[in-house]
Amino acid sequence: MPTVSFGGLGNGLDFGQVVEQLVKASRIPVDRLNAKKSDFNSKSTDYATLSTKLIALQSAADKMRLPSNFDRSSVSVSDSTVLTATGSSSAVQGSYTVKVTQLAQSHQMTNKATKAVASTTTDIVSGGSATFTFRVGSGTNQTVSLSATATIEDLRTAINDLGAGVTASVINAGSESSPAYRLALTAVSTGAANAITIVADNTDLDFLNGSGTGGTDTLQAAQDAVIIVGDPNLNPVTFQRSSNTMTDAITGVTLTLNKTTGSDTMSVNVSRDVTAVQTGIKDLAAAYNEVVRFINERNTYDVTTKKGGIFFNEPTVRTVLGQLRTALSSVVSGLTTYTSVGDIGFKTERDGTVTVEDAKLSAALSSNYAAVKNLFVTQTGSVGVAQLLNAAVDTLDDIESGALTLRKRSLTDQISDVTDEIARKEDLIAQYEERLRRQYAALDGLLGQLQSQIGFLQTNSTLMRRN
Repeated sequence: MPTVSFGGLGNGLDFGQVVEQLVKASRIPVDRLNAKKSDFNSKSTDYATLSTKLIALQSAADKMRLPSNFDRSSVSVSDSTVLTATGSSSAVQGSYTVKVTQLAQSHQMTNKATKAVASTTTDIVSGGSATFTFRVGSGTNQTVSLSATATIEDLRTAINDLGAGVTASVINAGSESSPAYRLALTAVSTGAANAITIVADNTDLDFLNGSGTGGTDTLQAAQDAVIIVGDPNLNPVTFQRSSNTMTDAITGVTLTLNKTTGSDTMSVNVSRDVTAVQTGIKDLAAAYNEVVRFINERNTYDVTTKKGGIFFNEPTVRTVLGQLRTALSSVVSGLTTYTSVGDIGFKTERDGTVTVEDAKLSAALSSNYAAVKNLFVTQTGSVGVAQLLNAAVDTLDDIESGALTLRKRSLTDQISDVTDEIARKEDLIAQYEERLRRQYAALDGLLGQLQSQIGFLQTNSTLMRRN
């Protein structure tokens, strides 16, 4: 639509400014709608952030609602150069004497030096073709076929391509000026049961000593790891495993062997990881406080400006706080020693946040660890605090009926409605402005004509008086 302009100010009136002021006045409802939309957007953003904080709270609660999260073990060793150890929830507390007498090794062999080749491009097949067959432990035979021009590198590549539990490599057992290349075979898995057996060899490397001058050299024996658990002077138990990682020597503890102890012994100490549990409980309280503080910061009222915060007068946030407080402060049925978190050091402050008295919590964990555990975890006959908090968040975020979900959905609808209303009013204002410009343009033209006529009459009147 073309813009209508005014001819000038010869009539003494600036109709352009008049139109601008009238249009500005007509925009007041739109400005109010934009302010309302901005408020809805801010609420929508903050409710989304609140949902994120609730999920963080639920995550912290999840870590404390299962028995396995309380049955944590702390494992220490007297010499970490010999072995390292980690504990699971099933680890049995105690101190264990360990002696590492042997480490597991992978079998490694090579052909005799007498059958080394001077170049990696030298043919190692005397006839028209050859085969090389091996197996690992009691596994199936693995065979590679070689052509008449095959080299030691061809044999290496063919073995590696099988992926049959053996890696082959070419080593120079000679010098740079006088090389002597040999084929080294290494079992992928450690343990005595994974030894490599050469079944057939028609190559010049002569692993099976068909010539009488060949054969193999063992670079590393296939052997199991062996440890002794218990006092060597009493009745210790010997464990022999194919790997240097043992998971069944000490219940619930994984041992990773690094070296032998010789004639010495070392100790592995398994204890309950109270620190981890205490940290988990305090993290739960911190996540709860994050939600409360976030709401409090937005649920304010300024008596001077008479304006409330984003969450002021919002029933939904009152519902959120109410359900979380109920879950956290509930008395857990079926318990006798500790029945609520207040018994182990939780204290509610005036602003709704909670503080945890470290001394009281530590004392509770030391004197009756099981009772603290029962307060949080879900078990037969009782629903722990952690599960109550988890369920409270699920209820608030329920996709169909959750109070938080419904409020966020309502805000989305309101934002959409206001956006549509703003667009409609903007269109009406544009039409209104266009009408005003046309009307005042016509008035401007009319006044211009009148001024011309008045000027003409005034000029004629002056001439008549002179005559």
